[in-house]
Amino acid sequence: MTSNRIRVALTLAVCLPAFVGVAALSSAEPAASEPRFELPVYLVAQTDTIPRVGVLDPKIGGISAEAMEAAGVPVDIPIEPVELVFSLNRLMVPVAGFNPDDLDDSFYARRSGGRAHQAIDIAADRGTPVVAVSDGSIIRKHTNRLGGNVLYAQSPDGRYAFYYAHLDDYAPGIEVGRTIFQGDTLGYVGNSGNARYTVAHLHFQVIETGGGRPGQLYRGRKLNPYRLFRNSNIYRTRTGLARG
Repeated sequence: MTSNRIRVALTLAVCLPAFVGVAALSSAEPAASEPRFELPVYLVAQTDTIPRVGVLDPKIGGISAEAMEAAGVPVDIPIEPVELVFSLNRLMVPVAGFNPDDLDDSFYARRSGGRAHQAIDIAADRGTPVVAVSDGSIIRKHTNRLGGNVLYAQSPDGRYAFYYAHLDDYAPGIEVGRTIFQGDTLGYVGNSGNARYTVAHLHFQVIETGGGRPGQLYRGRKLNPYRLFRNSNIYRTRTGLARG
């Protein structure tokens, strides 16, 4: 073999793997644009109004088996229990996109039959997500003549109940016994029940139950949600003033 042929053979031997590698890269499928997370990954419900997908600390976001399955994450990976957090001074306004400045104080307004309102109404477009004001669980879900489609949620310690009424519908997966996290979508604004001739709105009530049974919730002391939201630390600035 002449020196020129030897030189060509050596060149091919060195460069051919590189050419093959470049060709393989050029013919490969483009990389997926979806974010990739290292396990373990803790996901919250897909219907969350405030998405926190990819949270690694289970104390920051809730765990939803349905969301994990939808994301292709094995549900049998080791998962630490989620610590539910609650403070009456840190409630979230229960209609997505609203803050305390958007609310009216109708707690003392009179209603038919000589009733006091003892709640607030939050008018919003039909279908606007209704969200959990705090961590807790669903303890009642039913339909009645006054409230239409209603939900009762309870704080983790069982001391407080939160009543959501006139819902247009419930969010998928919302059933009695379901653990919920602050910001989870529970249902959607509507005008069911005796509100069918009014604009769509959420009727929201806070009840200090003292841990009473769900069937006796109405006997608990009613707290003014408007004042609770105005004083919520979620909406306060460093100066201590409520922000819009």
